[in-house]
Amino acid sequence: MRFYWLSAASRLSLMFLAVGCQAATVPSAPVEASATVTTSPVAVSPLYTVLDEFGQPQFQVDGRNLFRDRPLPAHRISTAPMKLLQVLRSTRQYFQDFRETDPITQREGILAIQGVTLPQVLDTLDFMIATLTEDISRKRPIRLQDPAFINRHFRVIQWLPHNPRNPHQTKELRLTNYAVFTHRGSRTRTETYNTALYALPPRVPDQPEDLFYKQLTKQQVLEGIFEPGGSLYGRVKPLAYLTRRGLEDALMQGTILVQFTDGTEAFFNVDRNNDIPFVKGVDPYEQRRYWYFREVPFLKGYGSTIENKINTQPEVTFAGDVWNIGLGRVIVVEDTQGGQPKLRLGVIADTGGAFMPNLYQLDFLAGIFPDRATYQAAARRIPNYVRAYILIKK
Repeated sequence: MRFYWLSAASRLSLMFLAVGCQAATVPSAPVEASATVTTSPVAVSPLYTVLDEFGQPQFQVDGRNLFRDRPLPAHRISTAPMKLLQVLRSTRQYFQDFRETDPITQREGILAIQGVTLPQVLDTLDFMIATLTEDISRKRPIRLQDPAFINRHFRVIQWLPHNPRNPHQTKELRLTNYAVFTHRGSRTRTETYNTALYALPPRVPDQPEDLFYKQLTKQQVLEGIFEPGGSLYGRVKPLAYLTRRGLEDALMQGTILVQFTDGTEAFFNVDRNNDIPFVKGVDPYEQRRYWYFREVPFLKGYGSTIENKINTQPEVTFAGDVWNIGLGRVIVVEDTQGGQPKLRLGVIADTGGAFMPNLYQLDFLAGIFPDRATYQAAARRIPNYVRAYILIKK
């Protein structure tokens, strides 16, 4: 899937907030189970208004038709415990640090129709962090990989897809996957590496941002407007020069690992875009949406700005609709193909242009790959459709 990241905090501020949303704090130390936070009962309509990335209503759906309580099948759950713990902690910290400034952290979304509250979502993260911390530190079997433990301690809600473009997709979610590609590059423009990743000037606190970049399409940037002789030369900083294929992979996946000709390497992640929507069905090379990048020390997922993005890891990170399904929702996917069901545990800690909105799909972070052939070999082992479950601490 061709994937585009969102980091426009100004757009998120326009979002509608769900009734009864609250935020909780991170416990000072791991505990077996965090205290339950209760809210006053509020009547919730079964009709849910689905929002896009700008907080604008798109359509309504009966939330009762998308979810049902159903226990996990009795098959061991696959996950990478240490990686999962790292992403859970980073996601939980994001709720703690930005509950006042990012409306996404206050949204209960469509699960509110099932009686799921934001405090319950945070309790789920806290309990999983505490459980994993205890099991890993004591070097004992990971309880979160035991479906009996999950069914005993969590409400298991099966998520049924709603795809307006494919009414026949009624039982299984589409599972795509994304990756970080490694590309060769140069710190200066060369004949081979002639397409730049650019960085915008840093934001200045308490100063209005110069929005010149929002007036430019990808095609205008590629024509050389920021290069010597271009009308906006000097307005942005070139971070790396790649091939055109390298640039398109960076735009599609959101992150790229560049191995420079001088022997160094660095990760770059999307920062801000020109606010031109990604158009489904249009060839990636023809998209007008354009992203500017920043160097980052880790793989990054969702965040309202480049400075506060969640640290992610392959094998345990899902990208999804954080506006309507929700950030930090813990997911189990079930592969029903090829005999015995296979279960995998992860968390929604990322998002992108394909999820604005999207109630029928998740995107799995497959890994970091040296080339497309290696990635494709790994991707063939990932199912295209899965049953999906959302876990909520009882």
